[in-house]
Amino acid sequence: MAYKSTAIIQKEGKWFIARSLELGVTTQGKTINEAKENLKEAVELYLEDSPMSKKALSKETPFVTSIEV
Repeated sequence: MAYKSTAIIQKEGKWFIARSLELGVTTQGKTINEAKENLKEAVELYLEDSPMSKKALSKETPFVTSIEV
């Protein structure tokens, strides 16, 4: 079964930082694609180590938007 997690990738200095919002898993990469792939691997490892964490992931894609204040 596939699990979905919302990922945020932001550039910080020379690195792209990738975060899973639902799990709090964070990693980095020199490119956006590298950060995304590293995050996939980190989430897979996290889920292997913590089977209960699978419940934290939604089967539905959350609505993500931005607001301007």
